[in-house]
Amino acid sequence: MTPAETLAWLVDIPSETGQEGRIATAIAERLLPLYGHRGLDRIGNSLVVGHRGGNSLISLYGHTDTVPSQGQRPASVSDGRLHGLGSSDMKGGLAVMIHLLEDAAVQASRFDIVGVFYGGEEGPQEGNELEAVFAQAGWLDESELGIILEPTNLNLELGCQGVINARVSFVGTSAHSARPWLGENAIIRAAGWLQAMGEHGPESIHIEGLEFREVVSVTRADGGIANNIIPSLFECNVNYRFAPDKTVEEARAKLAGYLDGVDEYTITDAAPAARVEAHNHHVERLAAITGAEEHPKQGWTDAARLSERSIPAINYGPGEVAQAHKVDESAPLADLDTAFAFLKRFFTED
Repeated sequence: MTPAETLAWLVDIPSETGQEGRIATAIAERLLPLYGHRGLDRIGNSLVVGHRGGNSLISLYGHTDTVPSQGQRPASVSDGRLHGLGSSDMKGGLAVMIHLLEDAAVQASRFDIVGVFYGGEEGPQEGNELEAVFAQAGWLDESELGIILEPTNLNLELGCQGVINARVSFVGTSAHSARPWLGENAIIRAAGWLQAMGEHGPESIHIEGLEFREVVSVTRADGGIANNIIPSLFECNVNYRFAPDKTVEEARAKLAGYLDGVDEYTITDAAPAARVEAHNHHVERLAAITGAEEHPKQGWTDAARLSERSIPAINYGPGEVAQAHKVDESAPLADLDTAFAFLKRFFTED
């Protein structure tokens, strides 16, 4: 198969979050003849593929799941693009991973190269199977570089933002809407704070010459139980994206400043940022080979999970960021060949 044919094959295997068993089996059956049972380990619906021979370890990562279908049809090609659910996010990256693992020159390179195909990335954090992979294959921590083949427009994306979500509450007193003076409207209590939140613009944080833009946003709101009752409770979700210069604890302290004036709040989840690995010698060599622009990762990826385990990590893969999760999602086929060729050079050239 060509990389384009492999991408079409992968797209036509449904793998919405929680339903990754079939695609894991298909990838395992394809790679098992090359790696045998000693070089292929299945962990839930995730796979770790590759041999450890005592050389410098480079690990490749790609999630097998997609967001829910929006009625997309089977894979099709037009105008040099492959259309279909997951074509950009991130089955294009999976196709490149598979072809690298199948390439004889890559297998014979001076590196130990391991591919990690994992489920659950598009769902809740607690369902991400990469944690289970690390729990059973802790030796991946020895990786000198982890490459996450998410779509990056063929740029090198360094680091990634951390994220915190907080549930914010304003408390009032219920009353009949015909006699509102007998109560206190929790929604109205929140009005001034909401306006102030809307006035917070992005804050630029510069790290190793890269500009990360910290943002805080109200993303959900809920208040009131009936049309004729003054609401006694108004709640909303605040989403804070912070730069890699902060720990989660430091970010929580900064978020507390934004939440000054609310009645109460609870942190519902938090994920760390990933370090910017601008001076890692493998990253420098990959940058020289690809000639790719270096960008900050404005968003969160599993690079943060790797970074938390002291694995230097970057994002580099085929496909376009803007195509992710779109109903008419597609990926330029030329990206597959470009990413494969550059990564093969990275593994095989001295």
